[in-house]
Amino acid sequence: MAILLAHPAYAQSIAAGNDRHASAFAPNAGANPSGDSPTLQAAIDLALERNKELSAARLEIEAVEATIIQAGARPNPEISALMEDTRKSTRTTTYQLNQPIELGGKRSARIEAAQRAHDIAVLEFSVKRAEIRSGVTAAYFETLIAQERLRLAEDLLKLTERSTAMTARRVSAGKISPVEETKARVADASARLALGQASSDLTLARKRLTAYWGDFGSTLTPAVGNVETMPALPAITGLIDRVNDGPAIKLARLEVERRRALAKIESAKRIPDLTVSLGSKRDEEARRNMWVVGVSIPIPVFDSNKGNELEAIKRVDKARDEQAATEIRIQGEAAQSYERMRNAVQEVDALRRDIIPGAESAYGAAAKGFELGKFSFLEVLDAQRTYFQAKSQYWQALSNVHQASAELDRLAGPNSTEKE
Repeated sequence: MAILLAHPAYAQSIAAGNDRHASAFAPNAGANPSGDSPTLQAAIDLALERNKELSAARLEIEAVEATIIQAGARPNPEISALMEDTRKSTRTTTYQLNQPIELGGKRSARIEAAQRAHDIAVLEFSVKRAEIRSGVTAAYFETLIAQERLRLAEDLLKLTERSTAMTARRVSAGKISPVEETKARVADASARLALGQASSDLTLARKRLTAYWGDFGSTLTPAVGNVETMPALPAITGLIDRVNDGPAIKLARLEVERRRALAKIESAKRIPDLTVSLGSKRDEEARRNMWVVGVSIPIPVFDSNKGNELEAIKRVDKARDEQAATEIRIQGEAAQSYERMRNAVQEVDALRRDIIPGAESAYGAAAKGFELGKFSFLEVLDAQRTYFQAKSQYWQALSNVHQASAELDRLAGPNSTEKE
């Protein structure tokens, strides 16, 4: 490794890596809309079209719509026949039509409760869409960054292979100790392990991404171009407003309204229903027909539905407490995600501005010093490790930015300008 920086292949490798690093800062650099390399929006659209959880949420809306129809149904009439005495000459036969009439607003209360359940199903569908959008976004950038880590591991392996070969030649020439060759071979073995791990991480990242649309066997590669273009850190005031009106808190509020509607149903049940009867009675002995008119109503002496009404009221109180707990939990999660994103953005900026350029410069100086006999191979190896660790830390920080941004979108809901 005495002439690493002067080696043509090494120089090309560094130049190519720097070109990738510089061009990646352009917003549309390297975009590829092909089917094998989908853009982020194409991946989101595919997931929204094929995701089975979203399909199930859509079917739930249709199922709840049917409950609204049923809630508006009125009680069925009933027909009855009554015969007194079995002897034909003296028996009487009564045919009667009975129609229950609901009192106390039971039907309207049922419809209101069913509508609240429908509102919840619609919002849950929107929440699931937001979760899928957020999940695909996070998985997409995770895959992009896994690709960059794999390229980084490949570059590291190429360098360690060259350094091992060069160190072996210098040992043969008697210029350095055989210990240096052992260190180079250890570094080469470590680089091979790192490459294997990076390849495995990329495979898993691809599977996590394609799982959103159920294609576990796909080997697609996301389009590269915006992995280093970080999402903007949202303003904290606007974020608080979005979180307070976010999907999870809206769901908790709707659940309170649904529980109130169910409590109204139980309260209405305390008022007994009226049954109106109309029929005809035939008296064989008197040889005449008679009209039969009747009204019946239960007397709520033993069962006034008080227990069910009290249970429903307590469940309203429970839903209110759960709403308050949800607001606290979501606000806490949003604050944590915001801090993670803010810290990750600062880390990325520091790595771009100071750490990576400094580590790269130190690596180059150590390699040149080793060539001139001023530094040992251990110092070169340490500088090389520091540089590649800084690059790896850079990709991890970028991953943290995108992950935290996607989590904030999930908690706060999409922006008003975002396509639904």
